[in-house]
Amino acid sequence: MGISGVFYPISGFPEWLQWVGQAFPLYWLALGLRSAMLPDAMAVAEIGESWRHLETAAMLGLWAVAGILLAPLVLRRMARRQSGSVVKEQQRKAMQQRTT
Repeated sequence: MGISGVFYPISGFPEWLQWVGQAFPLYWLALGLRSAMLPDAMAVAEIGESWRHLETAAMLGLWAVAGILLAPLVLRRMARRQSGSVVKEQQRKAMQQRTT
């Protein structure tokens, strides 16, 4: 979060750190929110002095696809580490919480 540009303008960081910060979805989410909330004149504080709308949409889309593809694998691996009775008990508790 510290290198994502949420608290400080990422353009003030060393170039190598800017690349690291842009590798994560939080930077792109924050950039999209700043572009929606701040006036156009504030874009000068961003990398390339632009809001980069297309890049923002593309990167967030890539992260969403990666999450959709990886989530079933991770969840399946987590479920394998528990016995069937433990999973069934957790399902029962979750269903009870929904009804109350």
